[in-house]
Amino acid sequence: MAILDIEDKILNVAEFFDLALWPCAADFKYKDVEAMPDKSITLTLFNGAIRNSENYELACLLREKSVVLCAFGSCAAEGCIPGLANFTTKEAICDYAYIQSPSTVNPEGIIPQPVTKVPEGEITIPVMWNTVRSLPQVVDVDYIVPGCPPQSDQIADVVLTVIDILKNGKPLPPKGTVLGATDKSCCDECTRERDVKKIKKFIRPFEIITDPDLCLMEQGIVCCGPATRAGCGAKCVSAGVPCRGCYGKPINIRDQGAKMVSAIASVIDSTDPEEIERIIATIPDPVGTFYRFSLPDSMLRRAQV
Repeated sequence: MAILDIEDKILNVAEFFDLALWPCAADFKYKDVEAMPDKSITLTLFNGAIRNSENYELACLLREKSVVLCAFGSCAAEGCIPGLANFTTKEAICDYAYIQSPSTVNPEGIIPQPVTKVPEGEITIPVMWNTVRSLPQVVDVDYIVPGCPPQSDQIADVVLTVIDILKNGKPLPPKGTVLGATDKSCCDECTRERDVKKIKKFIRPFEIITDPDLCLMEQGIVCCGPATRAGCGAKCVSAGVPCRGCYGKPINIRDQGAKMVSAIASVIDSTDPEEIERIIATIPDPVGTFYRFSLPDSMLRRAQV
């Protein structure tokens, strides 16, 4: 639904494009897309990670039918929050969701199965995969539009640029381009002052009243700006909220989490191994924090469980 945030520019979309598939807004059927000729869809903005068999089948179908396929948003581009499931197994997830969670009433311990027999026949649901993947890990992707969600001005620029290209016959950007972002880091966009201050403890944002002009990391708040691609205008950081990394890793950085480890190490005020360990222990859920949006796309990809 992020595309609706472009406000009146949505009229340009309606004027230039016919919608082929938009499940959350209209009653399109997959069979309608299957019946279309290959490459008959000009542009697909694919959102969501590849979590189950339906996600995979739809990704393959839309790759086949689309001239241009964009990984739209962090979930499609990197796996995002759903990708944190790669730290556990699908069995553990289902056990908690359907049996162990405090709000669940399921005395029979029933867990949904891919095929269930009922008097009327069989009910089938998608098969849940053990590993969440990003869209580029399962099909060939032309472009990436980062963000969780992408910013409205970024979406508008992407859509209007595509319209201009198609209208005037201009060449498309090089394949693999990250649209609506830059090659710098979020820190490069941030207007907060940075010094060489070292810290002895990491704190949660609610624990202090932050200095509005000083780097959040230097105030002891974990901020993923050093390991995150620029393009959002540092909106979160400008509002006093630390960057969480939704625009993905900057160019020439292979692993966002590893870059964050390096950034954290650079501000710790100690050379004593035991004290360093105590300081790091003040970061709640380091792995989940550093890989919040990028675990499936990282060098780790998933935990060995």
